Amino acid sequence: MQSTPHRTTFDGAGVALAGNFWPVDESDTPEQGIALFLHGVAQTRHSWRRTAARLAAAGWAAYTVDLRGHGDSEWAADGNYGVSAHLGDLQKIIHTVRNIHPGLPVAIVGASLGGKVALIGLGEDPDLADILVLVDIAVTVEPRGGSRVREFMKSAPAGFASLEEAAEAVSAYKPGRPSAGNVEGLRKNLRLRDGRWYWHWDPAMLAPQDSTDPDAPVSEEIRQRASAAAQRITRPVLLVRGQASDVVSGAGVDEMRRLIPHLEVIDVREAGHMVTGDDNDMFTAGLGDFLTRAAADHGVLPKGTG
Repeated sequence: MQSTPHRTTFDGAGVALAGNFWPVDESDTPEQGIALFLHGVAQTRHSWRRTAARLAAAGWAAYTVDLRGHGDSEWAADGNYGVSAHLGDLQKIIHTVRNIHPGLPVAIVGASLGGKVALIGLGEDPDLADILVLVDIAVTVEPRGGSRVREFMKSAPAGFASLEEAAEAVSAYKPGRPSAGNVEGLRKNLRLRDGRWYWHWDPAMLAPQDSTDPDAPVSEEIRQRASAAAQRITRPVLLVRGQASDVVSGAGVDEMRRLIPHLEVIDVREAGHMVTGDDNDMFTAGLGDFLTRAAADHGVLPKGTG
């Protein structure tokens, strides 16, 4: 029996952030820890729903959060979507989670933008989390893949006349993935205004900021910040890469291995940048195994256990 998610809200750094909480099933499985999921740019917390449910059934309570300017979270009044703004939100979320679940290890699972923020955050504050999982993100990303994401985000400023039209745009962006068939699922990623459907993100995040969006060419300043942070991380780290990704290359993975010698890597065959959607079963199985081993091997089990 899978747990039922509960809607929750976090106070970020000046914005309210929408989230879901997936409690551990009512079973004999002890609560192993807390998994906090941060999505990539142009996604929402709903991209983690299958993984969060399965982790909760395995003893890891899960929070999925909409980043500022995404989904049901507030848009930044000042238009600030740089890495420091996202990091301020993350720090406040972690503080809240640790107060709710004292003594439990916290794992951050971050895809793309969420992963880059978590990587920098943990490198600059070793107590931010106990375990880090990066999903198709590295210190150095491929400009071609990042530019393709941004072009998709800018491609429909006037919105769509129907959900079917939006589905066609998604299919054009991801030609290799079979169509979901049910366009109603897109409702969670779109907003209806004045008779037209618009993507859920704040268009202001496409304006020049500090180039911290990992799905775009990253400024050298931010790349160096991420590189320095990576070298300081001593906590367990897993990098899950889609082998067909046009954002993280083999060279990018090699660089991550040099920066984080204890890094573990999982390559998901035939998966692209959207790893969780391309092969959720393999991703979730690998994630669950890593979290269990990391918590046991590195002494971050819940207090009073192990």
